[in-house]
Amino acid sequence: MPRRLIGSIIAVGSLAFIGILTETVMTVLFPQLMEEFGVNMATVQWITTIYLLSVGVTMPLSSYLNRRFTMKSTFVAAVALAVLGSAIMVFTSHFAVILLARVIQGVGSGVATPLMMNIILQQSPRSKVGRLMGVGSLVITVAPAIGPTVGGATASALPWRSIFVVVIPIVLIVSLPIGLVCIQQRRPLEEARLNPLQFLAIVVGLAALILAINQGGVAISDSVSGKDAVPTIVVAVASLIVGAASLVFFGWSTKRSYSPLIRLGWMRDRVVMFHLAAYLLMPMVGIGFGYVITNLAQLSLGTTALVAGLLVLPGALIGAFFAPVGGMFYDRYGARRPILAAFTACIVAVALMLAFSMHMTPALLAGLYFVFGVGYALGYSNILTSALRGVAPEFSPDGNAVFNTSLQFGGAAGTTLFSTVFAIAQAGAGAQGTARFAHATAVGGAWTFGVMLLIVIVSWCLLFAAFRLRGR
Repeated sequence: MPRRLIGSIIAVGSLAFIGILTETVMTVLFPQLMEEFGVNMATVQWITTIYLLSVGVTMPLSSYLNRRFTMKSTFVAAVALAVLGSAIMVFTSHFAVILLARVIQGVGSGVATPLMMNIILQQSPRSKVGRLMGVGSLVITVAPAIGPTVGGATASALPWRSIFVVVIPIVLIVSLPIGLVCIQQRRPLEEARLNPLQFLAIVVGLAALILAINQGGVAISDSVSGKDAVPTIVVAVASLIVGAASLVFFGWSTKRSYSPLIRLGWMRDRVVMFHLAAYLLMPMVGIGFGYVITNLAQLSLGTTALVAGLLVLPGALIGAFFAPVGGMFYDRYGARRPILAAFTACIVAVALMLAFSMHMTPALLAGLYFVFGVGYALGYSNILTSALRGVAPEFSPDGNAVFNTSLQFGGAAGTTLFSTVFAIAQAGAGAQGTARFAHATAVGGAWTFGVMLLIVIVSWCLLFAAFRLRGR
């Protein structure tokens, strides 16, 4: 295997790893950030949501960037964004500027992750493509697994900003030099053109829908607290209308564009659409759990940030290493049995969380999440593989862009939804740290597990319907 290829994967993979790591590091720090910046749960979650949203709206550009710019220049741009965003996180003391920094970091991560996959697909020897794609997937799945633990350990010993102090020299000393030496351009560039209206429609559409979810929850929370909820209701409804209209405009414009940002004709297949809906819904739970467990553990069960992060580690980390096993099951048994069996385990785990929600202990929470994490890892990656079976090869890049964007949007929507549920439960419960507030958080956890159970069951039913249609 060429050494330059290995170096390229290390350079871009380390950058992608750090980007995804900082995505999940922040979830365990929410209680500390709420106290420092004087914001509630529904507001502080934007630190994660806006990051996921920035990654999601950047990924549709990956095909255009790959055709228009050299891989090395794209890599350097991703490094610059990662360093700039981290530097702002270190020096700012304003919450609004923190959100701006997260947008910059999210764009950098949204550039780096597809770049790593493009390098592997375009430059790997044929006999090594599967193995190296597995390595790439492992990078993406291990980072969120250890993120809450890293965040909890750091918060226990150091100021939370030290996380980003460490990130900057790693990127500049390790990732950047190796990438400048090793990354090669193997394919010629094209005169690709970016349709700014279509890109703007995606950005506005996804951002407005997330805002609608958030403001809808804030409106309910205000109503419970006896506050005037009319302004937030107006914002929620307006955001929903703007978001839906923007996405409809995007779909309409792609049909009339000579060179659309993403071709959508393949989405007429109902089997693929059922897969896509499940692929969108499951990250709401899978990514949302990192937020739910760490905050439930601290605000209701009274654990430290370090312990809260450690509760996520076994299920997320070991589950990540089960992803290749799920692929082996797919190769041997096909899509139906491995996927449905894996998500059945997820349903059982979440149902037990709901049943024991008001009598939860840290050990029980970690154990049930372990069951969910293994089932999620075994089944989730196979959804994309199964879905793209029904997509013509020439449309695979478009399918990848839509599915990857759906993953990020689902994660952002899940974090927003669950933080809103907690905020509603905590409304009027007094100050953080009191017994009343802890009980209200436990109630919010029960409500959240109920919503999660509904999402997983709907996903299972969508996939079951897809397999039945395919069988016919």
